[in-house]
Amino acid sequence: MLLKVKSWQWGYAACSWAVVFAGTHFYWALGGSAGLKVSAGEQLATGRPLWFVLTGLWGVGALCLVGAWLGWLLARSRPRGAALRIVEYLGWVLGFVLLARGIAVEFLLLTNVTDLDGVTADQRFWTHVLWNPWFFAGGLAFGLAARDARRRSRSSAPQAGRSLHTVNSR
Repeated sequence: MLLKVKSWQWGYAACSWAVVFAGTHFYWALGGSAGLKVSAGEQLATGRPLWFVLTGLWGVGALCLVGAWLGWLLARSRPRGAALRIVEYLGWVLGFVLLARGIAVEFLLLTNVTDLDGVTADQRFWTHVLWNPWFFAGGLAFGLAARDARRRSRSSAPQAGRSLHTVNSR
């Protein structure tokens, strides 16, 4: 049996994905250390230079909250015209960027085409089993949310010869 997902649920999945990712970065920014070494590397995790805390932790966390808002817009709002196109476009772009990041890092780790001497075995392991699948999941959630936002807007648009009241009362 296939899992039946309502079109708006992908937007909530994208929103939830972004909130969890933001929470992780805020936890690290506030001094939490679980998982940071295998994500950012021992040097950044132990040294925590100011630029890393401000941009890599607080900054990424803030961007994730913007992504959560986008996921919520894709799930709940009914923008029309240019607003719909912008929200949909941003959903597609974010989905593509997240998927591309996961694929690129996976490719680099599997092929070892660059000198990755600073990457530990633990970092490789957690990148393969947690971080890259996490980016794939986020990319798919945002892409599917963008697709479904367009579908919902088309199905709720008044059709030729019908009033808005007739379409909405179906």
